[in-house]
Amino acid sequence: MSGRDYAPFSVPCRKGPLPRCAESGPVARRGTPQKVAMRVLFVVVLLSWSLAAQAQVRAVVPAGTSAQVNQFSSPAVDAGDYVYISGQGPNRPDGSSPATFGAQVRQALDNIKAIAESAGLTMENVVYTQVYLEDIAKYDEMNGVFAEYFPNTPPARAVLGVARVPQSSLEISAVAVRSVADRQAVSPPNSSPSRSASPGILTHDRLFVSSMPGSDPVSGKVPDDPAAQVDLALDRLQAVVKAAGLELSHMVFVNPYLTSAIPTRVMNERYARRFEFGNTPARATIEVLSLPGGAHIEYTGVAVRDLQQRKAVRPKNMPPSPTASPCVFAAETLYCSAKDGFIPGPHGGIYAASTQHQLRQTMRNLLDNLEEADMNFGQIVATNVYLDDWTDLEVFDRVYAQYFGDLLPARTTIQQIAPTERKPDKDDHYPGLEQVSLIAVRKQPSH
Repeated sequence: MSGRDYAPFSVPCRKGPLPRCAESGPVARRGTPQKVAMRVLFVVVLLSWSLAAQAQVRAVVPAGTSAQVNQFSSPAVDAGDYVYISGQGPNRPDGSSPATFGAQVRQALDNIKAIAESAGLTMENVVYTQVYLEDIAKYDEMNGVFAEYFPNTPPARAVLGVARVPQSSLEISAVAVRSVADRQAVSPPNSSPSRSASPGILTHDRLFVSSMPGSDPVSGKVPDDPAAQVDLALDRLQAVVKAAGLELSHMVFVNPYLTSAIPTRVMNERYARRFEFGNTPARATIEVLSLPGGAHIEYTGVAVRDLQQRKAVRPKNMPPSPTASPCVFAAETLYCSAKDGFIPGPHGGIYAASTQHQLRQTMRNLLDNLEEADMNFGQIVATNVYLDDWTDLEVFDRVYAQYFGDLLPARTTIQQIAPTERKPDKDDHYPGLEQVSLIAVRKQPSH
């Protein structure tokens, strides 16, 4: 997965928190004392703003709640404009879980609500959620509960059927925006309204798109042809983006979620037709057990409203790709594709046989992306972890924890399908046993 730079930031002066061209040169030297004083005041204001912005990146740990807290993730990370909330299960503060599924959904959403309130927000600030169900047949019941928690403008949402989550029977992660002033729902023309999810949510700078399935938007029928399903899902994704006044070129991150009924080759071929070669969004392609409505593929993602704030990042060891850029900036936020233990370059492949050894190569691959963006692990605010086998979680966590300092990213962890057979192929390549995607923010964490 790789890409090339798309549109470099337009910076008329030297990069940095202060506009250096206002500090030197013949024009600056000819200023009057009053103008010089005004310039100094301007610089002080900018410096104060910069330091305040940096201090906004912090962990959110609500006291006395059932929010998921462990030594490997923060319940949420407040990154200033956005708050990233870890996947929350149905456990109460005492570790118990409600007996019925409906009550479990309410408890998971109560946990998200408690975290949002600890960050000074409400459920109205939530713009995007991902729901992982161990039983997709409970989708309708989950929908009804969602409508209770978001009675006005529900967030965009993706729902997946997976093999395992930390706290059975569901996990819900969320993204909340700090300011709701520009928050608005986006719906394509003639779309059916939903009380539980908006097709898209616009904020001041981004568009969050709900999962768009590969089914007919009117009848709900799923075509037999996998390519037709992919095209329908992409058409529906594009319709939401266009309803927001944007194009697919504005996308910075996309999740294709698909079942084994959709060949990856077919999905990639149809997907590549929609984007500029080498300038696609960052992407995490995840196989799951099931999707709502009997669909076999759906697309969800994030777009940036101002195309000048979009910039693709590609390490030098990755050639341009027709399907995914390693990372893409949306202003100061970096969205990075899912990586596994694949060693790039000639004779590339996954050669490690264990989850922990594959993870070390995964983190090396992620660091390549971060360093190309002049960033590091300390600036990661959220990760999604996909495990082949849940029993590997302990060994995964021991290695994962070595890469982070005081600021632990928000995290969502799932086992999406049944474990694979762990045997090398004829080229001594092993199957991937883990994947990690991430979101990072340029602002430095406070200590």
